[in-house]
Amino acid sequence: MDRASLAAQQWQNERPDLDTVPMETLGRIAELALRAQRDHIDQLFAKHGLQPGEFDVLATLRRSGAPFALSPTALYEATMVSSGGMTNRIDKLEKAGLIERRANPNDRRSNLVALTGDGLAKIDQILPQHISNEQNILAALNDKEIEQLNAISKKLIARLDQLEAKPKV
Repeated sequence: MDRASLAAQQWQNERPDLDTVPMETLGRIAELALRAQRDHIDQLFAKHGLQPGEFDVLATLRRSGAPFALSPTALYEATMVSSGGMTNRIDKLEKAGLIERRANPNDRRSNLVALTGDGLAKIDQILPQHISNEQNILAALNDKEIEQLNAISKKLIARLDQLEAKPKV
């Protein structure tokens, strides 16, 4: 019995008047995300000397296409981290020689953050391993189940967007 089932059973014993299915469902989603990240994804990044947020910066720059450069604001928005957190990541990756700050040719008042040759090589080395790692995590599901999980996840994220857009009373 998984932890979510155990908790739901305990709540059913203590408070049979409550529908604990939402708690059980979201508890499983949270455990899935935590364990996949902690036990598999983070470990792969650590083997390559990276934290997850640093991988995210390198991957965001790589998927932006040549010349693999973005403004700090665009990078911040694409990775959904705090601006202070982004500055720390950029500083660490720059110190490691994986990214560099360049003058922005379109705006002399700002800089771009760009992959170096070493940064491009590193992300291109790690990305196939990362995808393989994630495929291994999802191997318990068939293609149709993965499609369904994607559709359901997308629907739930859209619901959270709706809830966040509502004015707070």
